[in-house]
Amino acid sequence: MKKNRGKIIIIVASILLALYFLYPTYQSYMLNKKLHAMSSADSLNYVQNNEKDIRSIRAKRIKLGLDLQGGMRVVLEVNVLKMFEEMAKNKDDQFNAITAEIAKEAATSDESLTSIFQKKFQEKGIRLSRYYGSLRETDDEIMKQLSDESEKAVDRAMEIVRNRVDQYGVSEPTIQKQGGRRIIVELPGVSNENEVRQLLQGTALLEFKLMKDPDIIYKTLSAIDKYLASQGYVDTASTKADTTGADTTGKAANKAPENSLTALNQADTTSQQSVLPEEQKSAEEVKKEHPFLYLVRPNQQGSGDAYVSENDRSIVDNILERPDVQKLIPSDMGFYWSSKPSFTSDGIKYYDLLGLKKTAELTGGVIVNAQATIDPNFNQPIVTMEMSSEGAREWARITGANVNKRIAIVLDNAVFSSPVVRDKITGGRSQIEGMENIDEARLLEIILKAGALPAPVDIIEQRSVGPSLGEDSIQAGMNSFTIALILVIGFMLVYYRTGGAIANIALLFNVLFIFAILAAFQGTLTLPGIAGIVLTIGMAVDANVLIYERIREEMTTGKTLRAVIDAGYGKAFSAIFDSNITTFFSGVVLFQFGTGPVQGFALTLMMGVSANLFTAIVVTRVIFDVMTERGATSINFG
Repeated sequence: MKKNRGKIIIIVASILLALYFLYPTYQSYMLNKKLHAMSSADSLNYVQNNEKDIRSIRAKRIKLGLDLQGGMRVVLEVNVLKMFEEMAKNKDDQFNAITAEIAKEAATSDESLTSIFQKKFQEKGIRLSRYYGSLRETDDEIMKQLSDESEKAVDRAMEIVRNRVDQYGVSEPTIQKQGGRRIIVELPGVSNENEVRQLLQGTALLEFKLMKDPDIIYKTLSAIDKYLASQGYVDTASTKADTTGADTTGKAANKAPENSLTALNQADTTSQQSVLPEEQKSAEEVKKEHPFLYLVRPNQQGSGDAYVSENDRSIVDNILERPDVQKLIPSDMGFYWSSKPSFTSDGIKYYDLLGLKKTAELTGGVIVNAQATIDPNFNQPIVTMEMSSEGAREWARITGANVNKRIAIVLDNAVFSSPVVRDKITGGRSQIEGMENIDEARLLEIILKAGALPAPVDIIEQRSVGPSLGEDSIQAGMNSFTIALILVIGFMLVYYRTGGAIANIALLFNVLFIFAILAAFQGTLTLPGIAGIVLTIGMAVDANVLIYERIREEMTTGKTLRAVIDAGYGKAFSAIFDSNITTFFSGVVLFQFGTGPVQGFALTLMMGVSANLFTAIVVTRVIFDVMTERGATSINFG
């Protein structure tokens, strides 16, 4: 006993430590059982009153992967090229052509984006200082800066995604970086795909932009209309004539002639002349003479915005993106869509088209807090925002200088609201309207709180696992684990008798230690992970099989029991150690270069191999030593 005292202390300490780490998992199991036994109201009250303790328990328990409890797995890719485009200055057609080539090659090449980026500019003989940095900087210096920004963008995107997911309330999410530009996000228990896409992809670029003077907007719309008419533009893809008419004040109008010609006739408030003759014309004649104002209907109240049918939005976008039409739009003005329809008439949704200054007066960088709530005056969901002291001073200056003018709140190039400034706003408080429900407002609150993504992210892979499939996976996994354990234990007892019983004790310790390591390092148990544990069970007794076979060989030489055991362990050690070490390194390679299920398998395999060396060599040897020290002269090894 004395010579094994240190080993016994280590074994007992390991067992106690394993139980300590597994206790929160047991607590979580009992808690779920208790909550299921309660009514919905009682369980809700219990969770609210014990939220802190419940969070602590669930944070320390063994986590289950998506394949065991259901949820979503999303692979994001940070669009670094788009970030480089936004960082560029003095962009021209040549720059756009080069970036298009870069995007095309990056889609099929394994070369890093930054290398392709530098190579393409060098091939064209264009210095990067033309678009980035200062004229005195070399291409290498500029590329170093761009590379640093690229790495920071991915790391920052990871942190922002993590903050958003945490605030969204997902329990036990997994967020990890893969390669240079990809982020893997696993969200257990989540099923709303649309919310997840908005949560992860929303760049949260919040801007406050002044609306251009209504006269300038109407003159621009009229100029585009006259130009298209002079070019003989005819849109054959537009919707059929709206014979119901649409009241541009936001309410359904009475029946009117084709395409609300009467309303369209009154649209040009800047010249106080009708854009159409008074006599009624057919829709085809209107489309021919006024191809743009047929699609874009200025507000009759002179507020500066216009209305477009949901079916005509893509057509209007195509017109506004034409290079010849762009020349008719003032250089400091851009057209933006409302985030939601402003009204619906006879089942057709109409969106606002607003002319805003391109340069933002203020950005979302000054927002320090956001809160989703219900506006008590109109019973509509809103998001209130608080600004920093510097932002509050700037906001007071902007609103004070633009009383009775409209300022649009633009998020990711969509106008959420465009209120009229009635007075100077001090204190740095403002609000965003236009959400359909409080859930959408809550989502926007999360995005604003977490901050804006440094670069757009694209979802390149998305997989969903239903909870029922997860339950089936748990049952299948547990069945395979239980059957494997029973078969191995039964074989060892039958074939190796007393030695087999001792090997089975070590095997149970092995399984205990695997789950304890998972809990201690906050690992995630997946279905492939269970497969790794099942494989480890076989490998655990494999080490004992090698030892016992050497012991049986030594027993034929007539040695004492202690000498036989010493010889058996000594001769089998090198084979056991070599096989386990090579398996461990195989697991390391799988974990390093694999993804998802492969990593889950590799993780439990490595933990099992590590525990196996300890239990098969140390634990069983100590048990045999204790038995011989207590006077045992023979042990049945089958």
